[in-house]
Amino acid sequence: MTPVDASASLESDPEGAPKTLKSGAVALLLTALGMGGFAIGVTEFAAMSVLPDFARGLGVDEPTAGHAISAYAAGVVVGAPILAAFGARLPRWILLIGLMALFAVANTLSALSPNFETMLVFRFLSGLPHGAYFGVAALVAASAVPLKFRTRAVSTILMGLTIATVLGVPVVNLVSQAHGWRWTFGIVGALAVLTMTLVALFAPRDPAHPNASPLRELKALKNRQVWLTLGVSAIGFGGMFAVYAYLASVLREVTGIGPEVLPWVFAVFGIGMFSGNLLCAWAGDRFGFKAAAGVLIWSAVSLALYPLASQHLWSMLVVVLFIGVGGGLGSILQTRLMDVAGEAQTLAAALNHSAFNTANALGPLLAGAAVAAGFGWASTGWVAVGLTLGGLAIWVWAWLDGKRLTQRTAATA
Repeated sequence: MTPVDASASLESDPEGAPKTLKSGAVALLLTALGMGGFAIGVTEFAAMSVLPDFARGLGVDEPTAGHAISAYAAGVVVGAPILAAFGARLPRWILLIGLMALFAVANTLSALSPNFETMLVFRFLSGLPHGAYFGVAALVAASAVPLKFRTRAVSTILMGLTIATVLGVPVVNLVSQAHGWRWTFGIVGALAVLTMTLVALFAPRDPAHPNASPLRELKALKNRQVWLTLGVSAIGFGGMFAVYAYLASVLREVTGIGPEVLPWVFAVFGIGMFSGNLLCAWAGDRFGFKAAAGVLIWSAVSLALYPLASQHLWSMLVVVLFIGVGGGLGSILQTRLMDVAGEAQTLAAALNHSAFNTANALGPLLAGAAVAAGFGWASTGWVAVGLTLGGLAIWVWAWLDGKRLTQRTAATA
């Protein structure tokens, strides 16, 4: 196979609109970018599933082993803005390959960790390219399609992550059970190399913006609309993670199911995320930022039903499916950042995943505090509702602020 010739695959609008790829080239490109999302999804979620195994293998207890999960999340938060800003001078297809190369090396080293201290370092390094990859991949995907299909193109990369939760994690987990936990990270390293190959073959060879620079990207941090959109992600998504982190505990302690049923409930959650990714992407293209409010309201209602449903397996399956659907919010917020970031596209797109991982830390922290205070396992649902409504309040602020900016611009025009 030979690399896609971008000049041969591009169709230009006679009015001077941005060029977009032909449908066949778009499909190949989105498959390549989605494979990276799949690899990231496997390492993020499968690492949790093999935590007891690498805890035993490296001679630490499980609470201590959990620090490796936190190290990865810290890497995401730190790496997204730094790598995105300093990689802005590179053509995006080269930057994507470089990010996946770092991801491949760090995960392979995780598989070879001789002790827990080195494991922590390698998991932190593994997290560094996570946010920047998703952000840059979203920009590449959006630039390859007409404007009205942007959110659906962006959702394809996130679709790789949701497929990982439904199919990739169980398969990798089975391999790891048969051959050892190190295979989990070794397989992720191989998936990253596959992504590098696909991106090299199918990504358009667009040059970097001639004025791109770290300082130009840092201008995003002066934009209030960027921060408000990130706030919706960091707070609003915290609700989903508040429930997800303790779902297994609720199922065991409140619903009363055995460990053999747990994977099926998590698979239902993954199906909900997969479906939500499709539905929310369509809604984002159709209604824009307004769609985010609808998803947050849907999530708040679903999460309010969670404590009420926790006594019965059948009701939990339905509610967990509904909660998973709310995970599609990510693609809507990603395209919103493209609209408000101005010239600082790369950094703003990557910061969305720093915000996402902030939610991943905040939700379980607050939900765990509620359980520790004696409110019971099901109280995690009420914490989740509060966080989701907090995200909705920030959305209202962002919406009103955006309208004021529009009116002010129109008045001075």
